[in-house]
Amino acid sequence: MSGGAATLGWKVRRLRQMSGEEIAARVGDRCRQAAWGRVGASPLGMPRRTLADRPGPAALPAGTREAVDPMAAAALIAAADRVLSGRWVVLGVERADVCDPDWFLDPITGVRAPDRRRAPRIDHRDEQATGNVKQVWELSRHHHLTVLAAAYWLTGEEIYAACTAAGLRSWWAANEPMRGVHWTSGIELGIRLISWTWIRRLLADWPGVEALYAEGAGQLWWHQRYLAAFPSRGTSSNNHAVAEAAGLLVASCAFPWFPQSAGWRGYAADMLRRTLIENTFDSGLNREQASDYHRFVTELGLVAAVEADASGVPLPEETWRLLAGCVDAAAAVADVTGRPPRQGDGDEGRGLLLDDPELGSSWAQLLAAGAALTGATAWWEPPVPSVGAVLLAAMAPGRRTAADRADARPQSFLDAGMTVLRSAGSAPAALLTDPDAPEEIWCRCDAGPHGLPGIAAHAHADALSVEVRHDGVDILADPGTYCYHGSAPWRRYFRSTLGHNTIELDGLDQSVSGGPFLWTRSATAAIDAVGIGGESQTWVGHHDGYERLGVRHDRVVSLDVKARRLAIVDVLTAAERCRRPIRMAFHLGPAVSARLEGAVARLSWAGRDGRLRTATFTLPTGLTWTSHTGETDPILGWYSPRFGERVTATTLLGEGTLAPAPGGNVELCSSLHFHGTRPVAEGPVARPQIAPRPIPRTTETN
Repeated sequence: MSGGAATLGWKVRRLRQMSGEEIAARVGDRCRQAAWGRVGASPLGMPRRTLADRPGPAALPAGTREAVDPMAAAALIAAADRVLSGRWVVLGVERADVCDPDWFLDPITGVRAPDRRRAPRIDHRDEQATGNVKQVWELSRHHHLTVLAAAYWLTGEEIYAACTAAGLRSWWAANEPMRGVHWTSGIELGIRLISWTWIRRLLADWPGVEALYAEGAGQLWWHQRYLAAFPSRGTSSNNHAVAEAAGLLVASCAFPWFPQSAGWRGYAADMLRRTLIENTFDSGLNREQASDYHRFVTELGLVAAVEADASGVPLPEETWRLLAGCVDAAAAVADVTGRPPRQGDGDEGRGLLLDDPELGSSWAQLLAAGAALTGATAWWEPPVPSVGAVLLAAMAPGRRTAADRADARPQSFLDAGMTVLRSAGSAPAALLTDPDAPEEIWCRCDAGPHGLPGIAAHAHADALSVEVRHDGVDILADPGTYCYHGSAPWRRYFRSTLGHNTIELDGLDQSVSGGPFLWTRSATAAIDAVGIGGESQTWVGHHDGYERLGVRHDRVVSLDVKARRLAIVDVLTAAERCRRPIRMAFHLGPAVSARLEGAVARLSWAGRDGRLRTATFTLPTGLTWTSHTGETDPILGWYSPRFGERVTATTLLGEGTLAPAPGGNVELCSSLHFHGTRPVAEGPVARPQIAPRPIPRTTETN
């Protein structure tokens, strides 16, 4: 988003989503921020003494280093060596300058964000002024410095500590409080405080650490003061609010140096407790309807809870139980390889990085930390080796509580609208230990709320979409996120209805977008029936996003485990004279090749063992089907394996006209049959009996 007119329009739409109370509070915040910005870095109550004699955060117990898995330690040291060589990947872009970076330069556009301007005067949404602000902000979360500090802790080699200290001094010198783009978003301040706390802990044996943090005392004070004064409010009380509360709690526990420290700690603990509840369904899944943010928020909660334990002011048991539910949910929805769903936005945000980011996945590292802190139930996959998990567990011993949690893997999360149909049932680990076991069919079905109420910033218009994997390989894929800033057309595509495995009507999304992080009208979806756990599993859901067009969409997904067939039946209910252009998309994973023959697609891909796998995908005959790969006008046929990266993939697109027959129902039937070692005869797609729905009343035509 850039340009005055676009920004003004977005602001109007954004204001319409806020309550009067929220608007008044935000106006007050802006006035106080402006006053702080005029003062600049003058004390405003900040202690003038050096604080060099103040203690650091709670120390790691003796024997912690010896508990680290050698492979995880070697991987982390290798990652630190990459930093020393000047190389570090930031949101898909390899930076060659991380040893001495320009903290304000966007390497994608070449734009340098403001560094001396008063922070309240900077619009970080204006890409002409800041470039791709995610790229600018990400390096300043200092995850590369926590990796360097952890390498020092493991090896005792001076170079890691010296480079960490140089990075902190460089950032502190370049970022006067309340000046520049790094003071425009509270989430960034919160994550920096977590990084700085762990850097201080990991450098505890380095002779220069006390002098280093005496120099940084002013930054520590300003960061905490800012977070206590300007929390994310109302419609922004999402993962940002969690990160701000977690950062303030961690720092106020670890550095109780200031007259305000006790008050900050109490405020942050209460704010974290409340925001975690507000952001989490009772089932344990995150309300933003974005799997990567589930991981991010859970990680932040665990890190903050550990710091509170270590400082002697633990969080309530209800908060630990909530976090245990979050890690259980994370373990439950993963496929046989440990990969999570690709639902909603994902930008690879980390609350704390103490491992090689390329060792396993961030989801696996979360589960390792969760297992170490809360215990793993019997149906969990074995956790991966992790330096971070060992360090966190050492700071909060005795928190393993698996004994009082579910003893069977849940498949349906009704409040979050997510159901996973899976051939592996509740014990997917068997697929890894039994070479004769059938390969897992994993299918995520989505009929949940459209993101966190308010603006649903990280939700996609994906109601009733499915995501299907075979032995961990994407077959019907969620294309992912790719970007937040830098290209409005790509952002629109990856969060659109057409960009998901569902049905689009009239060229419109199910929900109405008001900007790249704003939905002004949200589809309501719900699960109507679920039958899981056996050889025949069924899920039924619907959404009302197209009732403004006079159409209701129901979907039935059935998995026949024995026949290894997944059937999808879509029912569109509309008035007899309702005629609407319809498009139905199925996005294949990047490893899948497709040969389209009319309404039948022959799929093939290499399995994890390198051998060929095949499937037959029978598509609805009422639509005209075409295949698209890597197209840009319009955008179609892409997959984003991680934030900032995209690769070509195949999209099967069916087009036609919705023309209901008498009775008001149109049925579209699809069948995906995975071939085994022996041929299995193709059978007809079962058509479930669904009663006609009442025709939605509407006065809108588009």
